[in-house]
Amino acid sequence: MRLLIFLWALPTTLIGVAVGLIWLLSGAKLRIANGVLEIHGGWVGYWLMRQSGFAAMALGHVVLGCSSGVLEQLRPHEYIHVRQAERWGILFVPAYLLAGLWQAMKGRHIYYDNPFEREAFAAEGIAKEMARGVDS
Repeated sequence: MRLLIFLWALPTTLIGVAVGLIWLLSGAKLRIANGVLEIHGGWVGYWLMRQSGFAAMALGHVVLGCSSGVLEQLRPHEYIHVRQAERWGILFVPAYLLAGLWQAMKGRHIYYDNPFEREAFAAEGIAKEMARGVDS
């Protein structure tokens, strides 16, 4: 079953691998954790953070972060996007973009009101509480 889930998310993962290769060529570091390629640092990550405030993003089973520290902090959030890509498969990127566009058309925030982000922020808060030993 795990193989089918991986294959269903593979198109989005391949986009992440392509972007990740550019990051690696810029000096980024790579590690594999929990079946996810984590790529962080390099001048691409640094430049994106400085220019846009970008911190991290997940594309399938690839998580890109501007630094190891930021990746450590945002891992719970980004891993929710990994699980979303597993659920939505090839439809994840279009669904994510359309959800954001729909929010913008309703006068809401394209990022913070996106249901995919709301799920990730909610899970991120739960993960932080569990790490501190607080009951949710």
